[in-house]
Amino acid sequence: MPALNVEFSERELEDLRQIAKERGTSMKALVREAAAADIARHRALKEGAEAFRRFFSSHADEFAAAFPEDEVPAGGPRRGF
Repeated sequence: MPALNVEFSERELEDLRQIAKERGTSMKALVREAAAADIARHRALKEGAEAFRRFFSSHADEFAAAFPEDEVPAGGPRRGF
């Protein structure tokens, strides 16, 4: 299994030790769980952003009609959606 060496400050290591002790787990498991949670969060945010883009694109005319003051004039810069 691939591994990754990660450096922490003395303060961070002490905090990790304390948290792991409080949770009754190892430091390795604690750090792995935190990384896995961040990966899941990142994926969810990307999927959510893509779902928003699809929804916005498929309802662009409705948004334009509902919020005409937010429309970009012809030839103006486009929004980043």
